[in-house]
Amino acid sequence: MVEKEQVIEVLKKVYDPEIQYDIWSLGLVYNIDVEGDKVKILMTFTTPMCPYGPQLMDDVRRQVSAIDGVGEVAIELTFTPVWNPERMTEEAKIALGI
Repeated sequence: MVEKEQVIEVLKKVYDPEIQYDIWSLGLVYNIDVEGDKVKILMTFTTPMCPYGPQLMDDVRRQVSAIDGVGEVAIELTFTPVWNPERMTEEAKIALGI
């Protein structure tokens, strides 16, 4: 069975190509649900006009699908609430000078 913690560890290896920091620490992932072999991820981008959005979602899907036991990955994109730097981990804020 897939564990939420496994998904989080993989998301820490998925980098926003524009900011060059992982999407988990940036706070772009709002929610993760694991039901059997299905993983549902609710996420956002730093801006609705993110030029790397499709690439980022493909990377998330590819990386999470590679977890042993994952059969399906569903990604829902939302802009509610709008992302802001307050969602970032303290480590990410320090690393990016925020």
